[in-house]
Amino acid sequence: MEIPEKDMIITTFRSSGPGGQKKNKTASAVRIKHLPTGIIVTAVESRSLVQNRQRALERLQERLAFRNRRRKSRIPTRPGKAAVERRLNQKIHRSEIKRSRSKIDE
Repeated sequence: MEIPEKDMIITTFRSSGPGGQKKNKTASAVRIKHLPTGIIVTAVESRSLVQNRQRALERLQERLAFRNRRRKSRIPTRPGKAAVERRLNQKIHRSEIKRSRSKIDE
């Protein structure tokens, strides 16, 4: 799946964390924002800007594929006999408790 360049804003920045002088002075981390959906992905693993850009594009494609996937239709099911019976017994038990709380006529 090819994503048009006009639909993305690609920015570079300095990644944080350990790595020393090489990491502190090179802006090799990549952030991509997909404008139609608002999805933002980043890649900061490598010291190479090209590799980070490639990883970020792959992540964006994965996120878009996940978003556009076809969802399985729900199969409606009915509760089993035991579940219906259990529910009715609970209702009967609850009504007996409530009935026992009422005032007794003399």
